[in-house]
Formats: sequence, C-alpha cells, structure tokens
Amino acid sequence: MHTDVRRRTSALAVAAAAALALPLAACSSGNSAGDTGSSSAGNGEGTTVTVWSSVDQPVMDGLQAASDELTAGSDIKIEWQKVDNINQLIMTKLGAADAPDIALLPQPGVVADLVDRGGAYPLDDALDMASLKSSMVPGTLDAGTVDGKLYGLLVSMNVKGLVWYNKPAWDAAGYQAPTTIDELNALTEKIKSDGGTPWCMGIESDTATGWPATDWIETLVAKYGGADQYNQWVKHDVAFDSPLVKEAAGEFEKLMFTDGNVLGGRAAITSTNFGTAGTPMFADGGPQCWMYNQGSFITGFFPDAVKADLDANVGVFGFPAATAGGDNPVIGGGDLAVMLNEKATTAEAMKILSDVKIGEQAAPTSSFISPHKDFPMDLYPNQTTKDVASVAYASTAFLFDGSDQMPGEVGAGTFWKDMTSWIAGEEDLDTALKNIDASRPN
Repeated sequence: MHTDVRRRTSALAVAAAAALALPLAACSSGNSAGDTGSSSAGNGEGTTVTVWSSVDQPVMDGLQAASDELTAGSDIKIEWQKVDNINQLIMTKLGAADAPDIALLPQPGVVADLVDRGGAYPLDDALDMASLKSSMVPGTLDAGTVDGKLYGLLVSMNVKGLVWYNKPAWDAAGYQAPTTIDELNALTEKIKSDGGTPWCMGIESDTATGWPATDWIETLVAKYGGADQYNQWVKHDVAFDSPLVKEAAGEFEKLMFTDGNVLGGRAAITSTNFGTAGTPMFADGGPQCWMYNQGSFITGFFPDAVKADLDANVGVFGFPAATAGGDNPVIGGGDLAVMLNEKATTAEAMKILSDVKIGEQAAPTSSFISPHKDFPMDLYPNQTTKDVASVAYASTAFLFDGSDQMPGEVGAGTFWKDMTSWIAGEEDLDTALKNIDASRPN
C-alpha cells in the first residue's frame, strides 16, 4: 500500500503484503546516528549509512538492490531497515539521540516537525538542485521544503485523482477519457442515458471513514484553484468556507448526489467500503457502475481475476483539468528522505537516493513509481503502472495530499467527520465547512 493511506488504514491491515517491522532492538542497533562505532565522516574508512522506512517490502528490497549497485566500489554501504509507525518512532529516537542517518517519512508535516526540533539538515548544498529541478515532477521538491530550504527529498510517490474503469466494457461502449471537468460531466450524463450508473463510490473505512471524500475535495480544489491556491488552502490562508472550496464541493455534489449517478445512490456512499466500492465495475453481467475515482493503490483491492491481468481488464485516466489547456495539477503522496545528521557519508547517501537510478530495481517488481520525469518507463511492470506514472509526469504540479499536511484535528478529524456528515445528509455544506474552519488550532 502506498504511503498516503498507510496512516489512514493501518487499523484495517490492508497492507497485507508488507513484512513485519523489525524489532526496536534491531532498529536501534549499531548503525544509528548515535553509534560511536561508525567511522567519522570523511575519514576514508568504510561506513554504513542506515535508512529507516516503512515502504512495502518489495519496494524496499528494490531500493536496497539499487543502492548496493550505486555504492559498489565506494566506502559507503546503505543499509535499509523496515520500521513500523515511523512518524512516531523517529521522534522518540531523535529525542534519545538514537536516530538513523536517514529516514523516509510519508508526511511533510513530520518533516517540518523535525526541522523545528533541529533534527533535520538541509539538502540544498548536498544535492545537485539544478539537476533535480529539471528531472523531477514539478512540485515534488516543494513537498519537502521548509522555510525555503529542502529538507525532504521525495524518493517514491503514489498518485491520486485517478479514474478507473472496466477496460473491455468501456472500449465496447466507445467511451473516451475526458480532458476537462465539463467533458467529465457530459460523460456522466452519457453513461446514464445509455442505461448505466456512472459512478462507484464508497467512503467507509472503519475509524477513518470519510478520507476518500477528502481526496475528492482535494483533487477538485487543486483543479479549480491551481497549485498556489491549493497550498494556501492547506495552510488555511484560504478557508474551507470559501468560494474555491464551495466550487469544488459543488462539483462533487453534482457528480455524487444527482439521482442515478452513483450505485446505491447518495444514501449508500457512507456505508460502502472504499476497498470494495469499485468491485461492481467488474460484475459478470457488465459494469454495475462505470467509474471509480481513487488512488494508485486501489488496484490491490480489485478482484483476483482482474488483478491477474490488469492491462487487459483495467483502464485509468487522470481526473481532468477544469479548463482545456489550463493548470492540471495532480494530488499524491510518497516517502520523503530526510538527513538526520551532517556526516559527509550521509550526504553522499542522500545523493544516491536522489539519483534517478535508485528506483530501477524496485519498479519492475513492486508498486514503486519514480518522482523523476526522466525515469525509464519501460521498467514499470505493466501498462497500467505506466499510465498512472504518465498522469503524474504530464501534470503541471504534484501536490502532496492536503489532509496529510493539515493539523491532525482537521486533516484526520473534522475534515473526515464533517464530509461524512454532509454526504449522509446530517448537515448542510455550509455547516460542514464552518465546522472544519472552527476546528483549526490557533
């Protein structure tokens, strides 16, 4: 499972493929930043640079293999250690002077917290910033930038705002991927006039119920407002109770609340699990609903027969731009590499992690997607993954998941709760947006 949803769905254990985390004793063994046995920076002796991460095991295995190749013949070895609950663990270990050399963190807010605590070090002088700005998807460097300096380097990413469909049925019906929101609305009406139900939708996720609705709103805010207004909204410089967010919510309402648009109707959305909401697209008698807006991880929830040949069974397009030729940002998440000491060897390891080649062993055998636009597309294991990556590479900006950047009281609190209440008809939109604004800590 991708990093942006690990925090939200950990209670459900949906990342079944992830290996068990290493015991803390192993995690804090002799290669941590506080290990006096490691050679000092720049003394010419061999040294191990320890990287902690919670990425899925196949991704980590590929990153380890690539880093072994990229460090061959040098004095540096990068040792990857898988840890659980990394956001909390890294704070504990930092306070105990027992942190690793580098940590891959799935939330920009945690990177900022480390900077505030003096535990992270800027990367601007350690990395070739001009090369990275040319190579990486626009916006990916912004995700790890704090006070104008880069502290978190995106190493792997996932993509949201993707519309999935049953490829054979879609092609037989002659439907085309829309390029604007108006075209998406027209396609919705076309499917309905053809006798189909356009949308699959579900936001139930146990204690995290509501987060799929926040992803919808984030995507629409980005499409209507562009990168600048989106980032202002995430920082609360633009309120929830604002024309921009109301425009986004209005489009969501049009697509999701209109009679006949959603399988089961509006009333079913809050009780339908996000993981199974897309399954009716692949019903034996033909799609019971035709489109499902979800992140790149959702293919792992499709029926086994569908997953057995994704390219034959599944199609995907990026949620379209508000206007033809206009800004077309994409929402996503990923893992940000943070340097936790100033050793020269740690800086050298960061250079390895910034190399486009770092993902070349992970991509063919895992869910890894590179944030580098010049990553070799033929290394991705199937056309579906290539299509997902292409959505990000063609975007005008990559914007990190908004709720993951907001204070917890909002992003994992009222934003989830009040969107759920609004969809369920328990409160109107104005009330929901005002409630979310009021929950923002001062």
